[in-house]
Amino acid sequence: MTDEDLNAEDLAALRALDTPSVCNAIEIVEPERRSYGFTTSTLQCVRPELGSMVGFARTVTVRSTRPSTLDAEATRQTRFAYYDYVADAKGPTISIVQDLDDGQAGFGSFWGEVNSNIHKSLGCLGTVTNGSVRDIDMLADGFQVIAGVIAPSHAFIHPVDIDCTVSIAGMVVESHDLIHADRHGAVVVPRGKAREVVEAADLIARREAVILDAAKAPGANVDSIKQAMIASAKVN
Repeated sequence: MTDEDLNAEDLAALRALDTPSVCNAIEIVEPERRSYGFTTSTLQCVRPELGSMVGFARTVTVRSTRPSTLDAEATRQTRFAYYDYVADAKGPTISIVQDLDDGQAGFGSFWGEVNSNIHKSLGCLGTVTNGSVRDIDMLADGFQVIAGVIAPSHAFIHPVDIDCTVSIAGMVVESHDLIHADRHGAVVVPRGKAREVVEAADLIARREAVILDAAKAPGANVDSIKQAMIASAKVN
């Protein structure tokens, strides 16, 4: 199965999980992914009440500390090309934006009222970025933002490269990777393994339930918890 084969039910099953549960499941599905493929430094989820989002990556890099080296028309056309790229995607998308201004990422914001509404109209669910967000109270309805910085100005913000490899808080993302993100951060779902991830998450939940029931039971002690851990490992 490829990610292109995923249907609305598959995406909903992933969305029902939180991101730590997806990371746990990936450890079973692809054990070698235990140490990479997820964010490893703190990002701010400005709308935690929206829960998880699941979508295909649309990647772009930006800068804001100085003007674009292109003239105004060329800069505009680069932004338009980016919007075309987002609009042409199959399935729900998440904009993955790497701010290239080393040491000053988030100096100017790519995200605010206008850009969030534009992206929502193009089928984008939200963004994961090491850059900044502003206009928090005026973002498009239902548009999730997980960002490195909250800042008031867009400064000289402009796209640099489109449809490229990006790195956000330690997570390397390729265009069209399947992304799962929530208030904990984000993770790249292994290609072609989404349904396996959901199945593995269910197995982990059933195993953990045995231990949790034992830990919460009246009279719980170290021996009862040890026995529960042995029993948990036998759940399949």
